[in-house]
This record gives sequence, C-alpha cells and structure tokens, in this order.
Amino acid sequence: MKMSSEWKTLEDVEKNIFECTACPLSETVINKVVRKGSDKPKVLFIGEAPGKNEDETGVPFCGRAGKILDELIDYAGLEDRDWAVINTIKCRPPKNRNPNKKELEACKPFLNRQIELLDPKAIILLGNTAEKAFCPDRKLEWGIPEEINERIVLKLYHPAALIYTRSRIESQNAYIDQNKHLFE
Repeated sequence: MKMSSEWKTLEDVEKNIFECTACPLSETVINKVVRKGSDKPKVLFIGEAPGKNEDETGVPFCGRAGKILDELIDYAGLEDRDWAVINTIKCRPPKNRNPNKKELEACKPFLNRQIELLDPKAIILLGNTAEKAFCPDRKLEWGIPEEINERIVLKLYHPAALIYTRSRIESQNAYIDQNKHLFE
C-alpha cells in the first residue's frame, strides 16, 4: 500500500481502501464503505463504522440511521452539493460492535487524507467514536463548535442514537439551529 501522502486524489484514496488488508476486518467485509455526497463539501459528516446495510451495499448511512441523517441534513438546510459523509473505518465490525483502537488506527490514514482532499469548511462528528478517531486527545461538548487543525468541528449525536433515544432529537435540532452559520 502506498503512503497516504502519495494519494493525490479521492480516487487514489478509494483504490487503496479497496486494497487494504491492514486489519482483520478486511477478511470478513462484503463491501468496503468509502463515502457519499459531494467531492467539494462545505460540511463533512464523519460517522462511526459501516453497519449491516452499508456492508451489503457499500454505501454509508443507507439504513435506518441514514434516514435520520437525511433528516438532519434537510433540517440544516444543506443541498446535495454542500455535504459528504464518511466513516472512521471502512469495514463493518462483526455484529456492529464499536471499532477498536487497532481498527481506528489502521483506517486513520484514509480518514485524514479524505478530510484533506474533501477540504470541508466544517466537520460534524457523529458521536463519540468519530470524536475518538478524529481528535483522540480532546473531549468535545455536544453542539459546541471548536477549531481543530484550522477547521470548525462540531460533535452531534450519531443518528443511530436518535433512533433509540428519540428525546435527543429536540436537543440535536437546537444544536443545529445554534450552528447553522457554520454551514453557510
């Protein structure tokens, strides 16, 4: 595998993701899940890991959590050209467990290079695992933007959490309302 600095385009990154065998997840995956959305997004959503539907299709956030993410994107007033979504890791962990530290580290070069090449104005971390992968030495407050590496970063609830804790939707919408200026 080439070094991430040699990946000049999103296509280079994707080719290396498809060829990656850096961790055991590559042995059990049906489809690696790379990204969806714009190649030049204002806002980049970073999720945790592919689930069953994503593994079957190769498309991030295409199941129930994807419908919640679509609602969040609509609520934020984002057009298709304004956003993209990726995950911290590109292969589904068995039984949808949380990615472990070794898996997060194995995919970190892909995550970092996708961020560099997509070059978003703002990054929205969807949940604690995305936060752990993106800024492992920091603990962000829900809905409070911070500048990290010259980018605005905002932590929101993962859409799957909103499926199981519907009461958080009101808080999530308030976080979006308070931060819509970040997406304009």
